[in-house]
Amino acid sequence: MATVRDVAALAGVSISTVSRALSAPGMVSDATRERVEQAAKKLDYRPNPAARGLRVGRTTTLGLLVPDLENPFFASITKAVQSRARTHGYAVLVADSDEDAGQELELVSMLTAQVDGLVLASPRSSDLSLLTAVDGRPAVLLNREVEGLASLVIDNAGGVRQSLSHLKALGHRRVAAVSGPAGSWSGAERRRGIETAGRETGVEVVDVGHFRPTFSGGVAAADLVVASGATAVLTYNDLQALGLVDRLRHRGLQVPRDLSVVGFDDVSVATLVSPALTTVSIPLAALGRGAVDRLVEQLDRDTGESRQDGLADLAEDEPPARPRLPVELVVRGTTAEPRA
Repeated sequence: MATVRDVAALAGVSISTVSRALSAPGMVSDATRERVEQAAKKLDYRPNPAARGLRVGRTTTLGLLVPDLENPFFASITKAVQSRARTHGYAVLVADSDEDAGQELELVSMLTAQVDGLVLASPRSSDLSLLTAVDGRPAVLLNREVEGLASLVIDNAGGVRQSLSHLKALGHRRVAAVSGPAGSWSGAERRRGIETAGRETGVEVVDVGHFRPTFSGGVAAADLVVASGATAVLTYNDLQALGLVDRLRHRGLQVPRDLSVVGFDDVSVATLVSPALTTVSIPLAALGRGAVDRLVEQLDRDTGESRQDGLADLAEDEPPARPRLPVELVVRGTTAEPRA
């Protein structure tokens, strides 16, 4: 049976480079990764996660904490995290905080005793609470930035700017904004982005308040949106948008004839309704994969499995800077020119 030493010899690299190429491919150059993968395939080499875990004192398990697994956004994130973790030789424990910040911190405490590292998706707790709960353990935040913790975020401001520019181009001059949970970091980012874009475009933005990021949250916001006199609305996510459209339909109003609606996330159900939802598309799979890659990088650094090949390897394998992941407005059937 082939060993990691055999793969390193055939590929002409060090053992630690083989480890990086197979467990954290973003940490090596494409040429090095391809050379290692070809050598591993030729030798039919397969890493043994259990043996590796015993050697470095790990559980070979990662923890993923999400606010709501019923939300298709987090379901997609979960699938991407699990798939990427398997390629690194890790299993994943998933926990759902049910949008409860207090429960979120309890779950972090429970998970840290059972896993090597954590991915926290859109956590709602305060910065200090998260830092205290993580307590220096390997962790990556998704859709949240906290000083001292690794994170991966999207261009929230860019998404709402594209949305508002699209609505202005259609002729809308008064737009309602439905916010998500008060403790949502990405929600705060979007509100700031909407305010800035509103000033830049000359569109009047009416904030109708915070609502749960669910179908029922959209239903609850709909009447306030209508009362605002806006001809279009930006929602916190697609689930809110779908609930809002449903409530409008029950009131005898039509989308987009009476009100244009823009969602955020581009989850699978956005195209399963009629009319299909105009929304900001987020690279969900890239978010999940990127979080796992960054977490595995931390774990390998902690056990000294990376950066041990000298200055030449260091220069070659240094990962590129990670800017905010770009988003894109997808125009479908829920936006149109306002009624005259």
